[in-house]
Amino acid sequence: MAITAQDVKTLRERTGAGMMECKKALVETEGDMDAAVEFMRKRGLAKADKKADRVAAEGAVVASIGEDGRTGAIVEINSETDFVANGDDFQEFAGRVVARILEDDPTDIGALLAMPLEPGGEDIQTAQKELVARIGENIQVRRFQRYACEAGQIHHYLHGSRIGVLIELEGGDESLGRDLCMHIAASRPVCVSVDDVPEDRAAKEREILIAQAQESGKPQEIIEKMVEGRLRKWLAEITLLGQPFVKDPDQTVEALLKDRGARVVRFARLEVGEGIEKREENFAEEVAATIKGG
Repeated sequence: MAITAQDVKTLRERTGAGMMECKKALVETEGDMDAAVEFMRKRGLAKADKKADRVAAEGAVVASIGEDGRTGAIVEINSETDFVANGDDFQEFAGRVVARILEDDPTDIGALLAMPLEPGGEDIQTAQKELVARIGENIQVRRFQRYACEAGQIHHYLHGSRIGVLIELEGGDESLGRDLCMHIAASRPVCVSVDDVPEDRAAKEREILIAQAQESGKPQEIIEKMVEGRLRKWLAEITLLGQPFVKDPDQTVEALLKDRGARVVRFARLEVGEGIEKREENFAEEVAATIKGG
């Protein structure tokens, strides 16, 4: 049967693929629109799989708070470039993913990817692969956090789309919650208090400080005092309560919370690409290789 321009246009709108690919799919399926969509999906998924090993260290952090302020979710979704991360398709996908986290409380990334992006629809992993096929870049849902509480409130802050903070706060108010989130975004605490610092991390830091102090050649009792003092300083630097408050460095966050009768239960800080090893691109070599390959 004849394939009309309107058929191609309709398939392109449904799949987001190029006109020539849509025409080929319609020819392959003898003009059956639904079969062509399925054909394009299968072809698109194959393309997406080929892009899955490409480094995706850009992207966005998005967050959402429930209407009652007692639930909140935050997620990092990666792409290969900022351009794609700022696009409408990426942003719409990210918004739907964080909404699903907020509503359904998945246990881990695997459970999240298996959930439908929308009730009764395709799962998030399939939608992710279709997005990869449509925009031509690797897209990965990397990590997320969801909080729910009964006594306190959940607050969040986004610094652009690259850094996001989610916090559970008992006492205080909206203003304090936002200030604390902004402090965490800027100061990068590892945990709330000294009691929360992992024992192995503290032990490793102590070993390093002892080795450094021994280089001084001072007596052992002096070395021990040096190590304890430096360890206390290090713990203050990495714990939220021990840090000077960014808006008033003359008081610690712990003192601020005491004055306001509030308590930070927990927090999560996500930064786009944190911990991902980015590949150094040499565009001159890439162009030369492309020309040679052609």
